[in-house]
Amino acid sequence: MPRSSAGRFALLSSLGALALAASLGAAAAQPLTVVELFTSQGCSSCPPANANLIKVKDQPGVLALSFNVTYWDYLGWKDTFGRQEFTQRQVRYEPALGRDGPFTPQVVVNGHADGVGAASGEIQRLISSAGHTKGPSLSLDGGKAVIGAGSVPGGKADVWLVRYTKGVVEVPVARGENTGRTLPHANVVHALTKLGSWTGDATALDLPAASGGLSTAVLVQSPGGPILAAATN
Repeated sequence: MPRSSAGRFALLSSLGALALAASLGAAAAQPLTVVELFTSQGCSSCPPANANLIKVKDQPGVLALSFNVTYWDYLGWKDTFGRQEFTQRQVRYEPALGRDGPFTPQVVVNGHADGVGAASGEIQRLISSAGHTKGPSLSLDGGKAVIGAGSVPGGKADVWLVRYTKGVVEVPVARGENTGRTLPHANVVHALTKLGSWTGDATALDLPAASGGLSTAVLVQSPGGPILAAATN
């Protein structure tokens, strides 16, 4: 049945609003370099990498995130920030990075370059060589993640919602390899959930309200591979 003129007007208005939101988002958001540190409070080799991430966390154009993994919990200290989904995120990276399996500390930049991250200046060198993400425009505004139109490798990308504590927190460790140490962590991730998918068209996805003072980041990413776009509030 043909649409009424009112229905056509409502549809056009909706499409126009989405296009306007996408264009505004493109103007407002700048590309970022995403630095993910996979770390553990039960790993004696991790504190230097934690310290190096702290050095770059406030660098303009950098989104630095600490993902605490769980596979060292058996050593006697259960990581207070560790989540199985963070461990699985690291595991998914390893085939494309040419790694046999996950290890700590591991730094992954833009989803396609990695290193140990513990040596002085190593994270900074990874940032300089990887550059910014080069995918679609992405902005967070009005309770939505607004993704512009563009090409998408493989036809579909995942859109991830990251909730994290901005800044540095210090954790005293009572057992395990770091017994008696107080370990600083930068931009600790507390939750990682899949928000939806992006297939190349301009898209606006609803952002659930954050709680507990957590900051929000959104990543548009080829499954298990390069991060195409990132934004944070």
